[in-house]
This record gives sequence, structure tokens and C-alpha cells, in this order.
Amino acid sequence: MNRIILGDNQAIFRAGAARLLAMEDDVRIVAQCDNGARLLAAVEANRGAVILLSTGLNIDLPALLVQTKQLASRVILITEKAEELPDHVISNLDGVISRNIAGPELIDTIRRVSHGLRCVRHSGVTTMRAQDSVGERVRDRLTPKEMQIVALIVQGCKNKDIATQLNTKEQVIKNYLRNIYDKTGVSDRLELALFTIHHRNLAEAAAKVGELLRKKTA
Repeated sequence: MNRIILGDNQAIFRAGAARLLAMEDDVRIVAQCDNGARLLAAVEANRGAVILLSTGLNIDLPALLVQTKQLASRVILITEKAEELPDHVISNLDGVISRNIAGPELIDTIRRVSHGLRCVRHSGVTTMRAQDSVGERVRDRLTPKEMQIVALIVQGCKNKDIATQLNTKEQVIKNYLRNIYDKTGVSDRLELALFTIHHRNLAEAAAKVGELLRKKTA
């Protein structure tokens, strides 16, 4: 049984990954962590686990790698956007994947790493942009207001929270979401968040809008 620790600051991504991995008979999620302290505690309590770790968690990676080696655990790093990593960091990791990795590739990476293999699926931004015509097309179809809602959905906000941030009513947000679902071809907010994360051009646009919203409310 492959025991997995999910360490990610994005609640939607954790939920989507958990739902995907739960369908695999040889995979069991033993902990989900949204901050460094919880992750370190989970690593200490689950010797020999595979840790899916996002760089967005801002943890002391060298120290974590020392700890995991002592506990016979393995680390797969989830990289953000066009993030580039130094060679010496990559060489000490058991796996490296991009945030927009497809489900089958994520499962394959986990299985490879759990069997002691290294698996690096880290691509530069030029390659990812060339592959993301779908994300670019959807990005261009969304209105500025719809993009704001997508950005807040990815952050894990509920309709009531989104309405408050955008100074409107919850029913208005629901109406916008129906239009967004039609444009993206998804059926609910979880699928929308995963669709956004998995399409580089759309994810980058949502991240920029989300950062602007955070600055306005700060």
C-alpha cells in the first residue's frame, strides 16, 4: 500500500488529488496538510510515506529532505507556474511534477517513486504554453468578472465569500458560475478549480487576478 501525505496550500487541489487517488486500490492518503507545521508532524508520524509537496507551502525543503531520508520516506515536489528549480535541488528529490499534471501521470509518478525510482516531469514554460491551447481559448472567452470568480474558486472561497469580496449578491455569483461552467465544460466548482489548475494559461491568468484581489482587500 502506497501511503500518501498531501502538503499543499490550495484546498481545492488537495480535494481534487484526494478524490483522484481514492479511486486507486494501492494508494491511501494518510494526511492532508495546509501548512508546514502540520506537514512535519505528519511526516514524523508516517515513516516510509510518499509526500506530495507544493512549493507554495514555503517549507524549509533541505531540512525536510534530511528528515524524510532518515524516515525512509520520499518526496515529490509540485512546482508552480513557470517555476525553475536549481539542479542541486532537483537531484535530491524523488520526483518533480508540474501543478497541471494529468491524473494518470500523477498516479504513475507516485507508483514509480514508491518503488524507488526517480521521476521528473518538470517542464519549462515555453513547452507548457505550446501545449495549452485549450486554456488559452477558455481564458480569452471569460469576462474580467468571470475571471475574478474563477480566481477565488481556485483559492477555495465559497459563493458567499466571493459575493462579499466582489461587493455583490450570492445569487449573482451563482448566475455567473452557470455561465463559467458553460464556457469551460465543467459541472461544478471542484471540476472548475481542477480544470483551471491543469491548464497553464488559464491558471496563470487566474493567479494574476487573484493577487490583485488580495492586494485590494489587504
